[in-house]
Amino acid sequence: MQAATGYPDAVLKLRDLLNSYLGPEKVALVLKAYDMGEAAHRGQTRKTGEPYILHPVAVAQILANMRMDHESLAAAILHDTIEDTPLTWDEIRSQFGSEIADLVEGVTKLDKMKFRTRVQADAESFRKLMLAMSLDLRVIFIKLADRLHNMRTLSSMSNSSRRRIARETLDIYAPIADRLGMNSMKHELEDMGFANLYPWRHSTIAEHLKTVMGDRKEIVGNILEVLRARMSDAGVPCRIKGRQKSPYSIYQKMLARDMSFRDVTDFFAFRIITDTEAHCYLALGAVHTLYPPKPGRFKDYIALPKANGYQSLHTILNSPYGMPIEIQIRTEDMDLMASKGAAAHWQNKGEDASGQPTAGSAEVRAREWLMRLVDVQRHTADSLEFLDHAKSDLFPDEIFVFTPKGKIIDLRQNATALDFGYAIHTDVGNHTATALVDNLEVPLSTRLANGQTVKILTDPAVQPQPQWLEFAATARARTAIRHYLKSLRQEDTVTLGMQLLEKALNTRGSSIDEVPDETWRQYLKENHFKRQDELFNDLALGNTLASLVAAKLAPEKSPQAVAAGGSEAITIAGSEGSALSFAACCLPVPGDKIMAYVSTDKGLVVHRVQCSNVREFRKHPDRCVDVSWAPITKGMFPVAVRIIARNTPGVLASISTSIGEANSNIERVAQPEANPETATLLFTVSVRDRDHMARVLRRLRRNSNVVRVNRIG
Repeated sequence: MQAATGYPDAVLKLRDLLNSYLGPEKVALVLKAYDMGEAAHRGQTRKTGEPYILHPVAVAQILANMRMDHESLAAAILHDTIEDTPLTWDEIRSQFGSEIADLVEGVTKLDKMKFRTRVQADAESFRKLMLAMSLDLRVIFIKLADRLHNMRTLSSMSNSSRRRIARETLDIYAPIADRLGMNSMKHELEDMGFANLYPWRHSTIAEHLKTVMGDRKEIVGNILEVLRARMSDAGVPCRIKGRQKSPYSIYQKMLARDMSFRDVTDFFAFRIITDTEAHCYLALGAVHTLYPPKPGRFKDYIALPKANGYQSLHTILNSPYGMPIEIQIRTEDMDLMASKGAAAHWQNKGEDASGQPTAGSAEVRAREWLMRLVDVQRHTADSLEFLDHAKSDLFPDEIFVFTPKGKIIDLRQNATALDFGYAIHTDVGNHTATALVDNLEVPLSTRLANGQTVKILTDPAVQPQPQWLEFAATARARTAIRHYLKSLRQEDTVTLGMQLLEKALNTRGSSIDEVPDETWRQYLKENHFKRQDELFNDLALGNTLASLVAAKLAPEKSPQAVAAGGSEAITIAGSEGSALSFAACCLPVPGDKIMAYVSTDKGLVVHRVQCSNVREFRKHPDRCVDVSWAPITKGMFPVAVRIIARNTPGVLASISTSIGEANSNIERVAQPEANPETATLLFTVSVRDRDHMARVLRRLRRNSNVVRVNRIG
């Protein structure tokens, strides 16, 4: 409906709301944005049939209800113009300045992102979404308001579109709203997403809730009266309101605990909102004297705020009416933050005298979270890997632990002592040697629990290990470990690739140093390598064959011209790193006669000469490499042993003792077959070399329970 002023009723309603908290010149700028947006969208309609401009006006209304600034509101009204109309960024900038134009462009980029599910999301788009949020949080506020209005008007879409958009909302946008502390928006997005994705389930639960609450209306009224009287007696100034649990929260509880609807009993919650923290704790004591609290169900999010800045006291009481009651207690400021989260910063809440957000506010915590993600993406080249890391931070169950100085560190559930080290600083994590939890030394893989105090001792000699990835839980830790291992692997592969090429050139009577610079430049350019290191890396991984490269770099030389044996074998010391591996089929140990095969993507794989696979490898001589053991080798090497033993009680312990007496460790054991007389046991044990292996076998043969023992492979 058009008013006499020329503005639709929706715009007049928006104007009246803006006049309640913005100055006249700022309200005028928002109306100017409407004039530009209306002209740009003129003639366009939504699927509902209404003029398109009413959608961005509704988005601005949602933001105005959150008391957002005038730049956000102007950008909200113009947010679809760059993509859907001839209007350009330059034209918006000329009228409104770069700040508003950049906000519009930021939202436009987000609008182009098409998500499917959290598992199958467009990973690169998700990366851009996180980075856009890190540059200006208002971009995601506008996008969330846009999604909220789209969900409110979803009925005009087809069934398949409704389900797709609902799934996307539940998987991407509601969790982001939650992570930003915007609980009111999160709850509405969740319930509308649930209603459109599973309409029958939503309506069934909603009907059950309506019936239950109708039956309990008198009980709820009685509890409210009793709570108000108790707060008055305790001298707690407050307002109390009841809150019915949403169908989606009930559904989530049914799924998580495998419960039926009739088993879910806490359908109703009461919220006590007072003026100070002291009154919050006074109110808590008062309600605990009113009804007995359920053990283990009290949570103090005031002393230990959630990662998104949420603060409140939560407790569950056993009422005399046969149903548990959830009580939430918070201050007015906490209630505002719980509703609007990071967006409350633009309402001039949570700021100190300098106008900056205070430490611990939702806005600061949101920025800290986003900066952690930015740090993760810097070290993550693969978008799918980044998405995996982001999801682990976006959907956490938090725990809170302390440094020795009392600083609170929030981590995801199942985080380990190693994750704590990386939460302090990447360098601390990379050099974590020892972890003390409540003054007791624990393994780095120890899962942490709420309230523990953790101290990390570092050692410059300690470096990240591949096995750390087996128990590191946080995105920051896993990214840092992978980044280190990748850089280490590249060093290993470059060194090995150089050795392979040097050997191939030696067979042609040449060497790397003898190849002219111009020949190098020409070869690298023709084969799309930017540097020699990239070529060496490809050689080590088997993606390029050293003999073929040597033939190109030294074409005038011929392998036949080199005397037999003129090229030295590559020596293996056991410390070559991840570019070289020992074949699982034959498990070579120092002292065995060996050869190596350049396997695609696996690098150099060392086999025993008598391995059954070597005959097949010899059919590809370009991939076969002469190798020999270095005079001094490092580390322990696995070897497979088959033992036929008497099938008597204690035989396994007896054999284990024999292996230990030979100074060897058992890495793996299996029993593939047994009969009443004998049992076949397959052991993988670690040895230093063939001599050590021989001592292990001799010790086993002297064991009275061992009938026969031999090496496998």
